[in-house]
Amino acid sequence: MLKRKLGRGLEVSAIGLGCMGMSQSYAPFPEKSASIALIRSAVDKGLTFFDTAEVYGPFGNEEIVGEALAPVRDQVVIATKFGFHFKDGKSVGVNSRPDNIRKALEGSLKRLRIDSIDLYYQHRVDPHVPIEDVAGTVRDLIAEGKVKHFGMSEAGLETVRRAHTVQPVTALQNEYSLWFQRPPVLDLLEELNIGLVAYSPLGKGFLAGKIDDKTAFLDGDIRNTIPRFAAGARKANQAMVDLLAHIGTQVNATPAQIALAWLLAQRPWIVPIPGTTKLSRLDENMAAAALELSPATLAEIDAAASAIEVQGARYNEAQEKATGL
Repeated sequence: MLKRKLGRGLEVSAIGLGCMGMSQSYAPFPEKSASIALIRSAVDKGLTFFDTAEVYGPFGNEEIVGEALAPVRDQVVIATKFGFHFKDGKSVGVNSRPDNIRKALEGSLKRLRIDSIDLYYQHRVDPHVPIEDVAGTVRDLIAEGKVKHFGMSEAGLETVRRAHTVQPVTALQNEYSLWFQRPPVLDLLEELNIGLVAYSPLGKGFLAGKIDDKTAFLDGDIRNTIPRFAAGARKANQAMVDLLAHIGTQVNATPAQIALAWLLAQRPWIVPIPGTTKLSRLDENMAAAALELSPATLAEIDAAASAIEVQGARYNEAQEKATGL
C-alpha cells in the first residue's frame, strides 16, 4: 500500500478505513468478531490508518477498533475524536470544554487499549468554547505524551486558522467526494500544510454504483433521513455513477475505484477513508490507491461532473446544523 503524509509528519496508508459503519448509521451491523476480522485483514493487506470516534455507538466502535488493533499497535495509526456531551449513554450536544476533552481522552485511551492517540480530532466545533482553548488543551495533551497529532473536523476556514496558531493542525476531516466539494478548503490546507482526510469519499455508498432509486434501506440507516437519498434524487444522481462507470470501462476499474482515484489525484496530501464491512469492498477500495488517472481522464471527469446538477442536500436541516458550519 502506498503511503501519504498528513501535515508535518504523520505518515499513513494512502487509503484508510472508516470504522463507523461497523456499529452506527449503516444497518445492518456485522457481528463484532466479523468487524475485528476485517480490520485485521486490512492490516495484513497494508492498510495502516483507522478512523473511529467516541460518539460512534456511542463508545462501542472504539472498543471494536481497540480489540482488533491491539496485537499490531506498532504498525498502525489510530484516529479518534472528542467533542460531545453524553447523558444516559447518548449524545446530547457538543462539549469541547477542556475538562470534557480530558475526560473523553481517558475513556478513548481505555477503550482503544493504547497509551497515546495518534490523531485526535475535535469532532465538531463547539460555539461556546473558544477554539484557542480547545487547541491549547490538545497542545497540553501532546506535551504529556497522550496525543501525538491534533485534528479538526467540519471546521470553518477561520476556525482552522485560529486553532493552527495555537497548536499546528495535522489534518482536517471533511466530507469530500466527486459529488461534494469545498474547493476553498484546499487552498487553506495547502497554505498551512494541513492534510485532508476525506470521509464519505464514495458518497455514503452511492458512488460505488450498487444503489439505485429502487434500493430500500433498513430502519436505522441514516440514508433514510438524507434528502440526497430520496428516491427521486437517487434517480437523478445516477448520472454521476454512470459517468464513473463510463470512465471505469476505459481503465478497467469499478466506479468506486474511479471515485477514489479521482480524489487521490486532487492533492498528494488527501487521504480518503471509505468505510466498509465487506472484505470484497475492502480489496476494491484499497486497489484504488495504485490507480493513476491521466490528466486527460481527470479533465474528462471534471468537465462531465460539472455539468451534472446533484439533486438533494447532503443532510437534512438538523444534521447540517450539527456539522457546525
